[in-house]
Amino acid sequence: MSGLSGAKPNIVLITCDELRADALSCFGNPVVSTPNLDGLAARGTRYERAYANSPWCLPSRCSLATGLYPHRNGAYSNFRDVALDPEIPNIYSLLRDAGYHSAHIGKCHYAPVPYGQTRPNQTLPYDEFRDYYLNLGIDTLALQDDKQVSVWFMDDYARELDAAGYLSAYRDAVWSKEKAKVFPFPGPEEWHPDSWVGRKACELLDSYPAAQPLFLWVSFSGPHYPFDAPAEYYERVDMSLDARVISATEFDDPSRIHRATFHGGSTGAIDGLGNAPGGATKNFSEVYWRELRRNYFANVAQIDDYIGRILASLDSRFGANTLIIFTADHGEMLGNHGLWGKNNCAYEDVWKVPLIVKEPDDDEPRASDSMCMLVDMLPTCLAAAGLEHDFCDGIPLRERIDSGGADYVYAEGEGFLAVSDGRFKLTRVAQGERQHTELIDLEADPHEFVNRASDPALQSERARLGAAMTDHLMAHSLR
Repeated sequence: MSGLSGAKPNIVLITCDELRADALSCFGNPVVSTPNLDGLAARGTRYERAYANSPWCLPSRCSLATGLYPHRNGAYSNFRDVALDPEIPNIYSLLRDAGYHSAHIGKCHYAPVPYGQTRPNQTLPYDEFRDYYLNLGIDTLALQDDKQVSVWFMDDYARELDAAGYLSAYRDAVWSKEKAKVFPFPGPEEWHPDSWVGRKACELLDSYPAAQPLFLWVSFSGPHYPFDAPAEYYERVDMSLDARVISATEFDDPSRIHRATFHGGSTGAIDGLGNAPGGATKNFSEVYWRELRRNYFANVAQIDDYIGRILASLDSRFGANTLIIFTADHGEMLGNHGLWGKNNCAYEDVWKVPLIVKEPDDDEPRASDSMCMLVDMLPTCLAAAGLEHDFCDGIPLRERIDSGGADYVYAEGEGFLAVSDGRFKLTRVAQGERQHTELIDLEADPHEFVNRASDPALQSERARLGAAMTDHLMAHSLR
């Protein structure tokens, strides 16, 4: 994977936030076309069973950046003060030390956002966070640290948006209780956060000197909520082909993790709950769900357009000697099961992510059903650069394929742990009042409507997956 020329390959990682695997047409979505990512998949390997290591942004991104599970790198929560330690080797510092120029454009989120400081009438300073990110080993940083963060705090994008005269309108829309996180972007398309990230990436690539190999992480903060696509992208979405996955009886079962989220109650815990009428997501109207999903898929089309521009710049600047990885930090419920967001979700909607890898000097299209995880991304990059990777919890993706894939995949977070062998999935939530255990048989119940944790016929499977959970934590915690 080092390129036919013998030179170190450039490495470009492109990620989206909260992107479902099935949101792309190359993964089977009929509602919106993603021709540029489809084209990348036609020149690379499409991984059909790739999984995030957390359903939360911060721990998932930190696992991707370090090759370590959240319980190993210590950054396991969006909400506690568990920022990624700069002393832990990460994708920026390791590649920079190996002679790469290390660049990041877009969302980082390696430290918890101070949500309690946010104000609807002002955008607060953010220099401390920017300095922290640079200290992780980033040489060049253009920071757009999440759509909402960019109206709460003055990152690089917010400064430019403010100078252009559109920050105030965007802030008002994000804070609006009436809009409930669903609205068309209140400004010109080119000033949308994802357009800005795509533009900045192309500017860097088009002007980059070829002498030093480049590591570039292009991190789009969409299609994460707010669901705010520019209105001109609505026509790219065919909502006549769209349908939510729902069950009238799923949350009659009090053992389900999101029963209180759906019906209302103090123990509910998912992102969309704060916007739900009466504190119950079942009260969202079908009109609301339709607009939410239309905006989401329109945002996907928008991002695909800018990825097309990035890929063209890459081909023009570097030719074939580039490792390109496209993936997401986690998915989004998107109205399925009557939920939106991702907190405490081990549904495939959230856990499974898209993954496309284009290796240097290799245009052969492939598809793999080997199970893999985001902790495999760093060792894949290190292997391409000819570097050691045995300290990682993951392994290079080629090794994953050759070994037949991971036996188990794991997702972690604050008071949350899930394990899956590809058919059976065990999830445990232990967060104060929220105490749940779920066992899903994906073969018999692909939509995950029925909790089988108490089914006598599946107690051996529950015990086997429970032992895998214990082994997973004990391997490094109790040696």
